[in-house]
Amino acid sequence: MAQMIVNPVLTGFHPDPSFIRVGDDYYIATSTFEWFPGVEIHHSRDLVHWHSLSRVLTESVQVDLRGNGSSGSIWAPALSFDHGIYYLLFTDVKSRKSVYKDLHNYLITATDIMGPWSEPVRLNGSGFDPFLFHDSDGRKWLLNMRWDFRKNHSSFSGIIMQEYDSEAGQLTGPIHEIYKGTPIGVTEGPQLYKRDGYYYLLAAEGGTGVNHMVTLARSRCLTGPYETDPNYPIMTTAHDLTFPFQQAGHGSLVETQSGEWYMAHLCTRPIPGTATMNPLGRETAIQRCEWTEDGWLRLAHGGKLPALKTQAPDLPECPFPVLPDRDDFEATELGYPYQSLRVPFAESWVSLSERPGFLRLRGRESLASLFDQSLVGRPIQHFECSISTCLEFKPDNFLQMAGLVLYYDDSDYYYLRVTADEIRGTSLGVVLCKGGKYDEISSMQISVKDWARYYLRAEISGRELIFYASPDGEQWTAVCTPLDFGTLSDEYGGKLGFTGAYAGICAQDMDQQAKPAYFDYFEYKNITME
Repeated sequence: MAQMIVNPVLTGFHPDPSFIRVGDDYYIATSTFEWFPGVEIHHSRDLVHWHSLSRVLTESVQVDLRGNGSSGSIWAPALSFDHGIYYLLFTDVKSRKSVYKDLHNYLITATDIMGPWSEPVRLNGSGFDPFLFHDSDGRKWLLNMRWDFRKNHSSFSGIIMQEYDSEAGQLTGPIHEIYKGTPIGVTEGPQLYKRDGYYYLLAAEGGTGVNHMVTLARSRCLTGPYETDPNYPIMTTAHDLTFPFQQAGHGSLVETQSGEWYMAHLCTRPIPGTATMNPLGRETAIQRCEWTEDGWLRLAHGGKLPALKTQAPDLPECPFPVLPDRDDFEATELGYPYQSLRVPFAESWVSLSERPGFLRLRGRESLASLFDQSLVGRPIQHFECSISTCLEFKPDNFLQMAGLVLYYDDSDYYYLRVTADEIRGTSLGVVLCKGGKYDEISSMQISVKDWARYYLRAEISGRELIFYASPDGEQWTAVCTPLDFGTLSDEYGGKLGFTGAYAGICAQDMDQQAKPAYFDYFEYKNITME
């Protein structure tokens, strides 16, 4: 019986897939935005089973994200391979909410997918979503959408292309505008392929919200003009806001060893009954595609809606080991699935060696900081899950906090934290931020001055989130009434962010005394009922 690809193949925050095949190996690179290390590479040999292979940008000398706004930083990596060399393009977005974007497009290379990667070379800054096309004549071309900040101009002013000189390590020659897009507009995410004498330009249109889609154009000449598929778009969910997947777009194509075609794309899974409450973020799915006799691409199952399941290619099954739910912090360094905000892990603020079997965090700046947070997190990947930790911490005052956080960005989070209160002594309770407005659930702040340890847990069930605390890990007390998990979503409050909800442990010391907090374990358990 043929295997089935069950979508999404990359659950939780894994957007903007760049999809390639090298021999029998398939790779997808995804965006990481302000989360560090940057650019995640996933690996498969059958398109059914996937695992995280590496994260590429691991040091600040490769890219400096300190001070970058939320949902800025690392956008839409483009992975390619040519004559034994892996090429990886990415954008560092410095000014996302401004009329200007201040875009830094970089290129790095490696002869092994695991690295080491070369030092980044900055190529241009005219737009985001860069893509490197390797033509059959050996020449290479950089494509990106062009951003136009001028009044009374379309911000998405077309797809442009310029030759890349690999020996000189720089762009050269004239800039060609090759595609203005369809009347739908917001044309971005260019991907270029060559097949049967045509150059095919795959693009994302309609914006990254509910109108997102994938369109295709083609030309006999590299520099155009490009003719749009008369039956565009290839795929979208814009016409059906009740479909289980939404925001389907940003496609990337790959051809299998036997000549079949598949498209990776991003999508969201909104909380049932909503179209935009998607706290798991933008995920990656895969669709089987077919070419028509007249040379246009279609979804193999027909129609324009993405398939929840699709037939996999006839390849040997290749599963990967399942990660354990619980991490007792017995390793020598933090690896997958953990990330930090904007800065790499450093012994100065996070340590697994200071106290073996514990992760030590030294308190630094607040959850509103865009610079130096002490937060270690991982994407939330399920609508039914339990997240827990055990904390040892002795705060001196209200400026010192540590605990368990569910975090979207500096404007939206829920935080079960231990701190010091001049009335209750050491106390525990939930603070939150919604749309940038800070609040405390004052009625349920409790004194825990006699507790030696603090067991903390978050339970997520659909749209409901409840925090619990315990002195011994056996007798648990709810420390809040049900909270709305849906507020940790891209479009909550109309903000249009691009990441997803993370679960993490963190510590703050806003008196700059670097008060340590010790975490005995971190557990993330999927409790979805199949």
